[in-house]
Amino acid sequence: MSIRLNQFERTVLYSEELGIELNKKTDRQYFRWFLASLLFGGHISETIARKTYHAFQRHGLLTPGKILAAGWDYLVSPVMREGGYVRYDGRKSQQVLRDCSTLIEQYDGSLKKVHGAAVDRQDLELRLLAFYGVGPVTVNIFLRELRPYWRKADPEPLPAVLEEAAELGLNLGEYNRKTITFTRIEAGLIRYRHQKQAQKLTGQRGR
Repeated sequence: MSIRLNQFERTVLYSEELGIELNKKTDRQYFRWFLASLLFGGHISETIARKTYHAFQRHGLLTPGKILAAGWDYLVSPVMREGGYVRYDGRKSQQVLRDCSTLIEQYDGSLKKVHGAAVDRQDLELRLLAFYGVGPVTVNIFLRELRPYWRKADPEPLPAVLEEAAELGLNLGEYNRKTITFTRIEAGLIRYRHQKQAQKLTGQRGR
């Protein structure tokens, strides 16, 4: 267990994997992570979400203004198609555009202002849930890696995370949730669960 725990504590965060530097605490980096969270929160694989984020990056679409200027047709093709979206490309493009529009109209394009306007942790989560197509999972994805940087960012760990921790005998209550160490452990448990699910599917196909 100690070896596995050490591995979890060194887990590369999803934001770090994409080259997003949340520790800079800038709106530019926060928006990049928001965009990535919208993609990771969809009904597609992590691989496609990652490829689609890089497609946005290649096309220079990493601010809400530039995304709105690009428009729906351009997001669907080439951006979403390059990322591997097929079934949900139009729907996801619509969501990204509407959420960029809301961010600009209600918060001057600033996610810092979303956090600043929130009264507390619950209000912050409700404000994010008010964005089009954003559900609890997407909010969790976005906020869990912001815990060390945003005072009001402190989402409850997903049930899947708690299940994996319990199975491994890991007491998450021993950790301060506002630390980067906890965030890395959480990301490690999520990846661990995904790996188990992938191995199970591979085993079933091999029968």
